[in-house]
Amino acid sequence: MSFINYAAREINCKLVYYGPGLCGKTTNLQQVYARVDPAAKGKLISLATESERTLFFDFLPLDLGTIRGFKTRFHLYTVPGQVFYDASRKLILKGADGVVFVADSQVERMEANIESLENLEENLVEQGHTLTTLPHIIQYNKRDLPNVVPVADLESTLNEHNTPWVEASAAKGIGVFETLKGAAKLILTDLKNKMAS
Repeated sequence: MSFINYAAREINCKLVYYGPGLCGKTTNLQQVYARVDPAAKGKLISLATESERTLFFDFLPLDLGTIRGFKTRFHLYTVPGQVFYDASRKLILKGADGVVFVADSQVERMEANIESLENLEENLVEQGHTLTTLPHIIQYNKRDLPNVVPVADLESTLNEHNTPWVEASAAKGIGVFETLKGAAKLILTDLKNKMAS
């Protein structure tokens, strides 16, 4: 749920990058962080454990326009990809205004994509949301690699809600900002609708 800071005239929105391990969630945030104006961003924080190098928690505020005279500030998070860290996933997902589901386009990663998407849906239901009510976008990442699933097959398997999607190669910076802008637009539209009602 977005937080309104009346003193600073800011609406703070939380966007969570979700997906299987090593799909490119952290790479997305690192690419965004590297290219955003230093004056418009906070610190990028990464946490890792001794046992799992892919457990990251990244935070980055971004300014993306105004609503009724309030600046919007986006806080970007990633969840750990491994199912073992489900409690961390639930905690990070709590209060999210939107989700980017990062799917790994490689054929051998389809099962992991399906498992992660089902886990996302289960965790959202526990928090009183569904993918039909929460703004979300899908990023089909790693499109530059050999042995990728055709987009039509990814769509039929992973996009049952007919949500917007973007093809990407996060490691090369391709599709990263298109994904972020698409997600931000969905969140802001949802927020404007809620404020109007």
